[in-house]
This record gives sequence, C-alpha cells and structure tokens, in this order.
Amino acid sequence: MYKELDKLQKRLGYQFKDQNLIIEALTHKSSKQPYNNERLEFLGDAVLDLIVGEYLYHEFKDVAEGELSKLRASLVNEKSFEKLARLLHLGEHIYISLAEENNSGREKSSLLSNAFEAIIGALYLEAGLEQARSLAIMLMEEAYPKINMDAIFRDHKTTLQELTQAHFGMTPEYRLVRSFGPDHKKEFEIAVSVRGNDLAVASGKSKKEAQQKAAMIALDILKKEFK
Repeated sequence: MYKELDKLQKRLGYQFKDQNLIIEALTHKSSKQPYNNERLEFLGDAVLDLIVGEYLYHEFKDVAEGELSKLRASLVNEKSFEKLARLLHLGEHIYISLAEENNSGREKSSLLSNAFEAIIGALYLEAGLEQARSLAIMLMEEAYPKINMDAIFRDHKTTLQELTQAHFGMTPEYRLVRSFGPDHKKEFEIAVSVRGNDLAVASGKSKKEAQQKAAMIALDILKKEFK
C-alpha cells in the first residue's frame, strides 16, 4: 500500500524517520482509518501562513501592509496550495475511500490542498520550520516564477465579463446566496449567472473573494463550451 512513498519523499527532498507521520498526512477522512490528515492540515495551514508572510516581508521591502496582505491571500489559499500539491503529484499518493476514488477524489482541489497543508504540518513536526520553509518556498517559486500582484492575483471577474460580452452581448450577474459562520470568521457564498442561468457557485472569506472564485469556475465552464 505504501510502496510509492519513497518516490514522493524524493520529491519532498526529505525522508521521514517516522513513516506513520507522512502516512497520516496523506490519509483522507473518507478512508475510515483510525487517523486522518485534518489535524496536520490545521497545523500546516498556520505554518504556511507564517512562511509566506515572512517571505513576502523580506522580498517586498517597500510594499505597504495592505498590499502584502493581498499578496499573502493570493498565495495562501486552496487554489494556490492545489497548484503546489500538483507539482508534487500528491494526488497519486492520497489514501481515499473507493467511493471518493470513483468521484475523482484525487483531482479535487480541496483534497489536494488539504494534503499539501498536512505534508507541511508533518514536515514541521518532524524536521522543523526550516525544512518546511525550504520545500514551500521552492515549490512557490516554481509555481510563480514572478511573484507580484499582476502575476498572482488574476482578475477573473474582468476576464469573464470580457468573454460574456463578446459571446452573449451581456455581463455576468453576481448574487449572494448565503453567508455563514461566526462573525469573526464569516464566509460568503456567491452565485454567478449569465443570461439568467447560474453558471457557478463559490464561497470565500469576503464577497470579493467568493466572486473571483465563482468567476474562475464559470470561465472554465464557458471555455470548454466554446472549444
């Protein structure tokens, strides 16, 4: 079951002394094991927030706090971590249930992102911050050769508007479906529609973030239709 772990650890540049730790980091809750990667994911998220924040602080010495926060938000999120997970081919190594397997679980953005966070959490626990930082920065610089607002934070809303105007002669409409969560950690679910038909729904920590995510999903759908 675990014969491919050596291949992954070569990509990580680190051989775990405690193999149970990397196995836990790769185990999705659907597998119904006595353990899963949710706690390591929680830890990895905090570690990555620190690593990316520190990296941006040193790399962008003349950038104000507001812009640094936007940059960090563009790097510390599910879509970005999915991208880093794919560089490691993490989908090949996640332990999931047969039902999740049949539901394309290995390709799901959330599963890949969570597994990446868990791997960083496991690295931090066993090898320390420097090892976790080394891997995260290496992958980030590979995924984003040019790190700045234009390169990282693509305006999907503008792109979608240009596309729908060109093909349908109208602009997309965004609708708040619901907001949920406690006041200090509220999330917003936004639907985007074109010609009265909902194309995509996404959630985010702000309405703007949710709109961008919904627009990105809608773009993928429309691009496939126009092929």
